[in-house]
Amino acid sequence: MKVVSIILEGETRSFEVNSMPVKDAVRLSTKANTADCPIVLARVDGQVVDLSTVLNAKDQPYRVEFLNTDDPDGLLAYRHTICHVMTQAVRRLFGNVNLGVGPPTSEGYYQDYQASISETDIPRIEAEMQKIVAAKFNVERRVVSREEAHKMFAGDPFKRELIDGLPADAVISVYTQGDHTDLCVGPHVPNTGMLRAFKLMRVSGAYWRGDAEREQLTRITGTAYPTQAALDLDLKRREEAERRDHRRVGKEMGLFIFSMDAPGCPFFLPRGTIIYNKLCNYKRELMRDYGYDEIRTPTILKRRLWEESGHWANYKDKMFTIEDKEEEQVYAVKPMNCPGSSIVFRSQQRSYRDLPLRLAEFGYVHRNESSGEVTGLLRVRAFTQDDAHLYIREDQIRDEVQQTVKMYQRLYNEFGFKYKIALSTRPEKRMGSDALWTQAEESLRFALESLGLEFMVKEGDGAFYGPKIDFQINDCLGRDWQCGTIQLDFQMPERFGLEYTGIDDKAHRPVMIHPAAMGSIERFLAILIEEFEGHFPTWLAPVQVLVLSISEKSNDYVSDLCRRLKAGGFLAEADVTSERLGKKIQNSRPHRAPYILVVGPKEAASDEVSVRDRHGKEQRSVAFSAFVERLTADISSRRREPFAASEFPSRAQ
Repeated sequence: MKVVSIILEGETRSFEVNSMPVKDAVRLSTKANTADCPIVLARVDGQVVDLSTVLNAKDQPYRVEFLNTDDPDGLLAYRHTICHVMTQAVRRLFGNVNLGVGPPTSEGYYQDYQASISETDIPRIEAEMQKIVAAKFNVERRVVSREEAHKMFAGDPFKRELIDGLPADAVISVYTQGDHTDLCVGPHVPNTGMLRAFKLMRVSGAYWRGDAEREQLTRITGTAYPTQAALDLDLKRREEAERRDHRRVGKEMGLFIFSMDAPGCPFFLPRGTIIYNKLCNYKRELMRDYGYDEIRTPTILKRRLWEESGHWANYKDKMFTIEDKEEEQVYAVKPMNCPGSSIVFRSQQRSYRDLPLRLAEFGYVHRNESSGEVTGLLRVRAFTQDDAHLYIREDQIRDEVQQTVKMYQRLYNEFGFKYKIALSTRPEKRMGSDALWTQAEESLRFALESLGLEFMVKEGDGAFYGPKIDFQINDCLGRDWQCGTIQLDFQMPERFGLEYTGIDDKAHRPVMIHPAAMGSIERFLAILIEEFEGHFPTWLAPVQVLVLSISEKSNDYVSDLCRRLKAGGFLAEADVTSERLGKKIQNSRPHRAPYILVVGPKEAASDEVSVRDRHGKEQRSVAFSAFVERLTADISSRRREPFAASEFPSRAQ
């Protein structure tokens, strides 16, 4: 008889058996395992497994944790099982359809089918899913051979392709619940009766493996939570997210468009360009305060340069290339700005007195993202980075990183964003020695700790040329967005042979820092659109003042007001159409202008305006000069909300 030992809640427990299912150890745990919050799987020696997993005797004790749906891994397994229930229901209703991929996600789950399914089918699929949940089928895992797997899924070309793509030593497993069996790595919850609240969201199209040249499939997307209350809260959040969606709001406001002639590349319209330029100019203001010089570098550079930088070996699949047959040269459209900046640095002799040298660039870059990854302005193929490259001595690392962090804090605070900080360490695929990576990681850690900032560590998430500090913005819906980065790089200066003359008159290698606060102007704009639902602060709004005439009699006065506002540097537009005032106010809503001025003959006679606040709750007559004074104060102070109509001085005041 052998002994199975486990470490459970800090205590070692041993059993005289050759093996033991993990589920038997659940009885030994004091962790809550109630009907409202059941244990759904376990983490054994750091690996997430089904509760049916057998622990065989070994020399060292197993470290066992039990997980419920409060744990992210537990929630993923819960959603994964719901996804299998959905497929079981689809096959009951539509026959033995072929299956594409079907993973759980942070938002829910989806599954691709080779079948004709529409939105109208969702209610009966959900009803069939309820029957499967009520049947309380055990979810059972079985390991099979490659030959057995081929026979089991002989009629499904997608499953056979997945099986053929597995490594020779891969463990192949299938999961069965009732009359449904599927190829899957798991893990899953033990029983369908543990599943509670779920909702199918939409039906859409997809391509097998995201390849537009392959088979077109039908994707069903859903979400699931352990309680109905949690599901209802999520559905409410999704409704709010849909209302704020930057693609919908951007279309209403006329900010940008997309075209199939340039997939994944936004076209900014006049109003969108105004906001875009305002964001760039605000960042320029910050850069001036922190001692940056702005440069511009070419968009297309020879392949040789990208080989020198290491991008060709590590990033080629994401790069667009151009072949010049006349010169027999291959060029690449830049996905990053650092090689061009490095050419600027080495274009002249540098001294230790020149450092730190802070070169900023609003670099327009292109990356060959797959069509399935492109999403509005959040993930595009062409975008502008608010990029910079700092060339410094090693003894300047801490101060420069700290100053950069402070600049980021100032920018995020301007918009009221909360944020999280993460230190991302060396990835598996990287350049440079472990000694340099250790030095770089410790330098970033020390800089953050010296500022007293809380941060998480994301192992293996650094860039291929160096570790980085990541800033994740948290928006009004609780979503996190990756924006700012501070990347420390000992590799690029080495590869480009960058040097400066030290105080000892000898050549030294600079250290390079890659900071980008917004990351992508396009992504940052998308986040701002959704954060404010298009109701931008006045200083950022593409239309700051909208002037409406009550009747044709006041059209000349409206035109004069717009002329005077524009002369003062304000963004003003007018509506002098023959529509009634109520219709004009209704038509003004998509503009989301911070201020609406309503004027008629009375206002024209006394050079007044009737100010409506953004939400149309109040209206007040004020002298035009008083309105301009308050508008100027709003913009110069960068208020997040415009003044309410009641905050303007009335004529009597």
